[in-house]
Amino acid sequence: MSECRTSTPEPEIPVTIAMSSGLLFKQEQQGCGPAFKFVEALKAVNAELTNHYPDSEELFKVKLINDSSSSDFLMDHICEHGLGELITLLPVTEDQLVNELKKNNTHLYLSDEPGLKVQEALNAGVAAAIMFTPTNIITESENQLRVAFDGDAVLFSNESELVFKSGGLQEYLKHEEQNVEIRMNRGPFKGFLEVLIKLQKKLHNRGLYKKCPIRTYLVTSRGAGCDGYRALNTLHTWGLELDEAVFVGGANKGPTLQRIKPHIFFDDQQCHVGAALEVGTVACLVPYQTKNK
Repeated sequence: MSECRTSTPEPEIPVTIAMSSGLLFKQEQQGCGPAFKFVEALKAVNAELTNHYPDSEELFKVKLINDSSSSDFLMDHICEHGLGELITLLPVTEDQLVNELKKNNTHLYLSDEPGLKVQEALNAGVAAAIMFTPTNIITESENQLRVAFDGDAVLFSNESELVFKSGGLQEYLKHEEQNVEIRMNRGPFKGFLEVLIKLQKKLHNRGLYKKCPIRTYLVTSRGAGCDGYRALNTLHTWGLELDEAVFVGGANKGPTLQRIKPHIFFDDQQCHVGAALEVGTVACLVPYQTKNK
């Protein structure tokens, strides 16, 4: 007689986002930082998740990295903006930072300029980036979290990007055509996309499709030919489906981001970060490095 076996469900843990405290509240200017609208959108998603899954621990949690001298200022502003359930303070020294990020199962670490331990966090397997501030932040929605990702060196590894840098456009296109059915290796932000889509699917299961409070985008310099197909095929084999994929084919990403109006955009190239800032998008630089780069 065969035994009936059931698979053990994955344990539900919070989606932890750690960030420099100055990205949320600017103590010198007594105002809000570039991550404020992003954090407000996280709060809105949590409200929907709690409404549909009241017993679930699978919610966004924000850890604000600070020193003891700013604790009173931060707690006052956290309470003033009704963010007490979402945010906790993480007093930590520079030397302890990466270990604390790993200990807290951090899914995303955001640093202000010039980037405190960002490369070290990436090397330790934590999705990490340096956040930059546009002159005027423009977002579309307070209640729908919109996250946009570059492809190569962000969601995917930088193997194809290295071919482009060493051999030029034609060599890159040849490489992509030859490897079109071969899945790319994972990049540093694949894990963060996975948890976003997992939360999104939970909300879809409660009937929230068009009004889902999470929306994800791929905004890549790849074209719509073999290189674009390879990106989509890689995501498909991972079981990940973004809401929208835009292949700009080497053009400026600014107009696409201006249309999307995401709360946050991740890219490994400073030129694309600059284009995002020009259209009011909060952009984060992923300083992806390998031994080959």
